[in-house]
Amino acid sequence: MLGQDRPVKPLAVALASAVIMSGAVLAGCSGDDSPSEPSTSAPTSATASSSPSAAATRPQPPRDRACYRLDYTEAVAPTVDAAPVSCERPHTSMTYAVGQLDTVVDGHLLAVDSARVRTQVAATCPERFAAFVGGTTEDRRLSMLRPVWFTPTVDESDAGASWFRCDAVALAADEELAPLTGRLQGVLGREDGRNRYAMCGTAAPGTPTFERVICSADHSWRAVATVPFDGDRYPGVEKVRTAGDGPCKDAGADAANGELDYKWGYEWPTAKQWAAGQHYGLCWAPD
Repeated sequence: MLGQDRPVKPLAVALASAVIMSGAVLAGCSGDDSPSEPSTSAPTSATASSSPSAAATRPQPPRDRACYRLDYTEAVAPTVDAAPVSCERPHTSMTYAVGQLDTVVDGHLLAVDSARVRTQVAATCPERFAAFVGGTTEDRRLSMLRPVWFTPTVDESDAGASWFRCDAVALAADEELAPLTGRLQGVLGREDGRNRYAMCGTAAPGTPTFERVICSADHSWRAVATVPFDGDRYPGVEKVRTAGDGPCKDAGADAANGELDYKWGYEWPTAKQWAAGQHYGLCWAPD
């Protein structure tokens, strides 16, 4: 599964609604909802009827700090069977945490694919991701690095496996992973690391040719700041739309390095994206 900084459902870097500003003149533009990350069908809580067979060979947990060559589909799946590769070789995923699932509730053994077990992992891996890659909350939101997590298959769980695995991946573009290079631990606490995995755009946000890409790819705009919102309830379109006017104008001016003629863009979260855990907007500037 793939997530952001809130333990809700998987979500990409997409925000759909946008405006582009140049000075005080508004050129309004609003695109269709960008596709969310594909998610597996919602799990249903279940109670296992028996303990794993004592005769079964307990599968070994994955190794922390292992590297893998996953594609996007594998990265967003709840389970994965890819073998690790040397971290000196090309790879797209690195394990930053391995832990034990809490599958016993009130004396009952929960199935590994139950909603309660999956929610546990969806809360833990983003928290550990923040500590692993470092940087501020804004640094992480402006990057293309994302946490993903995996649990054993039902068969592995029946054989006694009770681990979870948290990996870090980088999005190259929509539904595409980028290679991981250099030291990943603490990467967003370093300027070169923030630049390496920064979020950019192929065109002005909200325009037909706009696509979010990692900044090492060809691009013409860069995400330069975020506009965070408080509370759990969606504030409404008007509030989230206007909240970025001041912050994003200031961020655009900073990115323009004193130029009086500059452009800036703002994307705000839709109600659907808010429900998926994205409680912030993005400020953009030409790059």
